[in-house]
Amino acid sequence: MNAPTPPSSINKAKAEGDVASVAESMQALGRAAKSAAKALAQASTDAKNSALKAAATAIRERRGDLLAANRADVEQAKQRGLSSSLLDRLVLNEQRIEAMARGIEDIIALPDPIGSVIASWTRPNGLKIERVRVPLGVVGIIYESRPNVTADAGALCLKSGNAVILRGGSESNRSIKAIHECLAAGLRAAGLPEAAIQVVPTTDRAAVGYMLSSMTEFINVVVPRGGRSLVERVQKEARVPVIGHLDGNCHVYVDRDANLDMAREVVLNAKLRRTGVCGAAETVLFDRAGDAASTVLKSLLDAGCEVRGDETLQRLDSRIRPAVEADWSTEYLEPIIAAKVVDGVDAAIAHIAKYGSAHTESIVTANQATAERFLGGVDSAIVLHNASTQFADGGEFGMGAEIGISTDKFHARGPVGVEQLTSYKYVVRGSGQIRP
Repeated sequence: MNAPTPPSSINKAKAEGDVASVAESMQALGRAAKSAAKALAQASTDAKNSALKAAATAIRERRGDLLAANRADVEQAKQRGLSSSLLDRLVLNEQRIEAMARGIEDIIALPDPIGSVIASWTRPNGLKIERVRVPLGVVGIIYESRPNVTADAGALCLKSGNAVILRGGSESNRSIKAIHECLAAGLRAAGLPEAAIQVVPTTDRAAVGYMLSSMTEFINVVVPRGGRSLVERVQKEARVPVIGHLDGNCHVYVDRDANLDMAREVVLNAKLRRTGVCGAAETVLFDRAGDAASTVLKSLLDAGCEVRGDETLQRLDSRIRPAVEADWSTEYLEPIIAAKVVDGVDAAIAHIAKYGSAHTESIVTANQATAERFLGGVDSAIVLHNASTQFADGGEFGMGAEIGISTDKFHARGPVGVEQLTSYKYVVRGSGQIRP
C-alpha cells in the first residue's frame, strides 16, 4: 500500500498550482493589452470619444447594479473592520456615480493629445523637426478602496491612447467589476478592443507581485494609488517606471496678513471636507505675529476635529492636545490636525521642507509679496494661495479626472491626467539630406 501524501506536500502543490495559474492569467492580460495598445495608438478621436460617451451612459443606466455591488462590498468591509477613512473612499452613492459619469464626459471634452505637435523647428540644412505626443503604451494601475478610480483611470488611459490593466483592492472587487462592465460596453459600442481596459480577475495578492516583477514585456509604467504600504511595495518591487506618491502630508500656512474669515473657512475645508483624501490638510502653521490661531483652532475643535498643538497653541484652548515630533510628518486621513506657530513665511517654508511630502501646500494671506515668496519657495507638486488644499484634484484642475497626484519630478508631477499619460517622439522630414 502506498503511503498517504503528507498534508504539507498537498499544500505545497496547491500553492505552486495557484502561482502557475496567476502567472498564466497575467500573461494573457499582458498579451491582450499590448495588442490593444497598438490599436488604440491609431484610433481616431471620434472612436475614443464614442466609447467614452457610451460608457458614461452605461454608468447612469446601470447605477442600480453599481449601488447593489457596492453595498455588498461595504458590508463585507465593515465586517473586516476597515477604517473609517477607507470606508469613506469605498462608498458609492447616487452623487458619486453621477460624478463618475460627468468625469468621463469632461474627459471627452478635452483635446486629444495624441499626434499633437509640442514643438517644431527647421534646421539650417532644411530638416523639419517636430516633437509629437504619443501614448505610453500599457499602463498598470494598482489601487485600494476607491472603486471610482476604475472609471477615471480607464477613461483617461483610453483618451490618451493607452491600454490599461487595473488591479483594485479586494474590498472593492464587486464594485470594480460592475464599473468595468460599463467601460467594456462603451468599448464594444465603439468597435474598439475590449482588452483596452482590463481588470485583473483574481484577488490573489500574488497577482500584484507578478504584475510588478514579471510583466516588463507588456507594461510600460505602473501607477500605485493607495496607502504608504502599497506605494512602498510598488516602488520597491516594480521593474518598470512608477508614477506615484507616498504621503499627502499637506500644509496650510496662515500668515500675519491673512483675512480672518478666509483663514477659518480655508483651513476648515482643507481639513474636514473629506479627511480621507490625499489633499486633506494635516498640519496648519500660524505666523507668530498674526492673530488668527485662536479663532481658527476653536472652529476646528467645535467641528469635532482633534488638534495636536505646540506649547504656545495649547495655552489657547484646553482641548488642544500636546503635539509630539511624529505629528509633524503624519498623514492622519482622519479628523486630526497638527498645529504649530512659526516665525513668518520663511520659517513656514523651512518647516514644510523638513516635514512635508512634496504634495500640496497653501498660504492664506492678503500680502501678495509674501504669497509669491511662499509659492516660489515651497518645492511641492501643488502650491496654492488663498485656497483649500482639497483642490489638489485633476477634475478641479480642468483635466476631467486624474489617476493620482505625482510627487515625483520624472515623468509627471501633480495631477496625472491625459497629457501626463503621454510621451513623445521626434518626426523629422527632409528632402534628401545626408550628413557630411
